[in-house]
Amino acid sequence: MAAQQGMPTSALRGLEEALGMGMTVSGDTNEAVAAEGAYYLEQVTLTEASEDDYEYEEIPDDNFSIPEGEEDLAKAIQMVQEQATDTQILEQKTVLSSKHAVPEAIEDFLCNFLIKMGMTRTLDCFQSEWYELLQKGVTELRDVGNVPDVYSQNMLLENENKNLKKELKHYKQAADKAREDLLKTQKVRDFHRMHHKRTVQEKNKLINDLKGLKLHYASYEPTIRVLHEKHHTLLKQKMLTSLERDRAVGQIYGLQETLKHMEIGHSSHAPEIRVAPNCEKENAPEGPTQKGLREAREQNKRKTKMKVNKKDSEFPTDMQPNPNLSLCKENICPAKFDYKLNNILRLHKLPVSCIVVHPHKDILVSCGEDRVWKVVGLPRGNVLLTGLGHTDWLSDCCFHPSGNKLATASGDTTVKLWDLFKGSCISTFEGHTHAVWSCTWHSCGDFVASSSLDTTSKIWDVNSERCRYTLYGHTDSVNSIEFFPYSNILLTGSADKTLSVWDARTGKCEQSLYGHMHSINDATFTPRGHVIASCDACGVTKLWDFRKLSPIVSIDVGPSPGNEVNFNSSAYPSCVPMEGAECI
Repeated sequence: MAAQQGMPTSALRGLEEALGMGMTVSGDTNEAVAAEGAYYLEQVTLTEASEDDYEYEEIPDDNFSIPEGEEDLAKAIQMVQEQATDTQILEQKTVLSSKHAVPEAIEDFLCNFLIKMGMTRTLDCFQSEWYELLQKGVTELRDVGNVPDVYSQNMLLENENKNLKKELKHYKQAADKAREDLLKTQKVRDFHRMHHKRTVQEKNKLINDLKGLKLHYASYEPTIRVLHEKHHTLLKQKMLTSLERDRAVGQIYGLQETLKHMEIGHSSHAPEIRVAPNCEKENAPEGPTQKGLREAREQNKRKTKMKVNKKDSEFPTDMQPNPNLSLCKENICPAKFDYKLNNILRLHKLPVSCIVVHPHKDILVSCGEDRVWKVVGLPRGNVLLTGLGHTDWLSDCCFHPSGNKLATASGDTTVKLWDLFKGSCISTFEGHTHAVWSCTWHSCGDFVASSSLDTTSKIWDVNSERCRYTLYGHTDSVNSIEFFPYSNILLTGSADKTLSVWDARTGKCEQSLYGHMHSINDATFTPRGHVIASCDACGVTKLWDFRKLSPIVSIDVGPSPGNEVNFNSSAYPSCVPMEGAECI
């Protein structure tokens, strides 16, 4: 039909799509609704006899003007072709299928289009030929196809457009976040870069300072070497001078004794000769040399008398067995106490440095920085005895194994022994050059050991009242000292972070224990003697196996320092052994 009228098929398709956006076509009622008016079409059966005689009803429409002439028709066809070409391009790019199939009423579509365009002659030709073909059965509406659903396509395109806009917004947000993260990362990078540069500068500065200190130290080494040589030389000279002095004193003492014997011998034969020299000696003035010789002679006499009268004590070889070792074999339950405040004793004006309980009686001794020690009765807290004699603060005290004597250590570099029955000092041990921190009794009661700030420990003989051994080995202050129960072994704890085990009979160090990272303030044995406990200045307490000389456990209760550590002797044994088990 299109070929007979001289209009191409593509042009008709373009007309269909162009007009399909402005109207809705219904094939059931043959009703066409235009943009500005409504038109009704009736189906008429044409025959060959009545084809020329049929009169068409004219539909007036003032809004549309029918173009006349071939030029206007050519322009309209060209416009429709261009629209058809654009539609094909769009179809190639986006192909969307309609959701609902709409029956095609192509003849109504074409008629409405031709009426709207004012092409009445073309409309007449189209209707006459279209209905003629329908009557003949040549054209069937089923084979034509469906009218495209433009509204559905528009909705799909709008939905896709919205989705694309949402994705675009999401991508923009992700890009903004990535930009912010990038800026933060750049700032962090710049900060670390500056920190690295500053660290490198500090490192280089420290390296330069270290090199300078090394050079400075190297310049002092020759001077230190010369001073050491001079020091050793002076020590040798001092030693030689001391030897010469002792030799001279000995010679003088010998000459004096010889003169005495000679005077005694002459006095038996000629007593009158003895008067004149004595008178001359009494009348002659005594010079400084003679006075020094006389004092040295008197001191030697006192030492000789002490040596003659007092003998050194012997370290016991057969020690008494430790009675605490048998406690583990007995099933003694540990004592339970309800600890509560019973009384407050105000004994000293200055801080209290040590408290010791009597081994057999209900009394205790307290020492303070006010240079006084006091014996207090329990539980009332009445003062039984007060001891005065030290010239500086007291640091430690210890009872004699029998409980009749007391040893005190002081900052005046001395150790004093006191008789508790008389309340008087019976001995004073001098020999340390700095403050004495701790003291302890040997189980036999004949020896006292002391530790001092001068990095040494000393073993004093109570009977001969002299120092038997000086223990050298620690490099810093020796803060604590204690005898192993019922033995000749000593344990010392030092500020050089080590524990040392000594043989009191020889004064030699047998073993050193390492493990503390700070100054050791106190160390002690268990009553059975198989475990050592020590505490340091950072609050760390360690337990050591004395049999293996190895650490057992470490307890950190810092950061406050641990000043003293002790075992509860009433709680031994701390476990009740089962059959086949051994109490540790």
